[in-house]
Amino acid sequence: MGVLTQADEISQIAFGYMGSKALFAALESDVFTLLSSGPMTAEDIAGKTALEPDRAETLLTALAGLGLVTVDDGRYANSPAAEAFLVKGAKYDFGDYLRLQVGRQMYPLIDQIEAALENRLPDDATASYADWFSDPEQARLYSESQHAGSLGPARQLARNIDLSDAGTLLDVGGGTGAFAITLCKANLNLKATVVDYPNVAALGKEYVKEAGLDDRITYVEGDGREDIWPKNQDVVLMSYLFSGVPGDAHEGLIARAYDHLAPGGRLLIHDFVVDADRTGPKLAALWQLQHTAFTPEARSLDSGWLAESLTKAGFHEVEVRPMIPEMTMLASGHRPAR
Repeated sequence: MGVLTQADEISQIAFGYMGSKALFAALESDVFTLLSSGPMTAEDIAGKTALEPDRAETLLTALAGLGLVTVDDGRYANSPAAEAFLVKGAKYDFGDYLRLQVGRQMYPLIDQIEAALENRLPDDATASYADWFSDPEQARLYSESQHAGSLGPARQLARNIDLSDAGTLLDVGGGTGAFAITLCKANLNLKATVVDYPNVAALGKEYVKEAGLDDRITYVEGDGREDIWPKNQDVVLMSYLFSGVPGDAHEGLIARAYDHLAPGGRLLIHDFVVDADRTGPKLAALWQLQHTAFTPEARSLDSGWLAESLTKAGFHEVEVRPMIPEMTMLASGHRPAR
């Protein structure tokens, strides 16, 4: 690889921040949803948004450079990926997750990443999820966007994991119930308990009722790191929990999962996980880094440590494999039947 090529790659990394902001700006102006009706000019987009025509063209040009839209004779159209994932109401839409949670809540905290890494943040610079979710407005913003972002992985889990023999599921830190709802719909004999903070649980109960599953999904309100879990569960699921708590909590959560599973029960951990040799995947590593900005004590999970920790805790048939390509992995293990 030549020096100029390497410099180009470094420049792309450095300007990734601008690409993210272009995406957030387009989502805020509903650009992708507008383009789902057909190709438009910059003037067309400006006429349907608060964007000025020249600025609309500047934004659309940036989106074209990112591969999110195409351009033909001055008319812009969604790329297949944008059409599938960034159009409001689309089956796999997670635009609100990017726009609200990442763009409005997480991204502003990226500015303090250097201080977080060097352990020189003032005490009030970051707050725990408990503090964050004690504010009903912040809890709603985070939880509603996370719900949208979790539906896709939940569907993938339902397709890839056979839970037909499971009667009970404990979803620790399960938020508004995206995983519990999806798994219960896919497994008619399954009942679920979701553990999460009160303000999050209040929102989750609305989603559960809307799904017609309030007779099969219940909530235990509180901090999932505390000893408030029901026992004798067939499945314990922790999705995106490890990346949101201090690293010194991980082994305790694994041990508690073992204790609360019925013999033969299964633990599922879904999170941002890098390879054991720590060479990637790139997206997983970057997501881990951004979590450090507001959870400085978070640990960078790798597949080797995770598999070893489950084995040490007594789990059998331990496996760690990719879930969302290049971004998340799913670790699983069974408590022995005897």
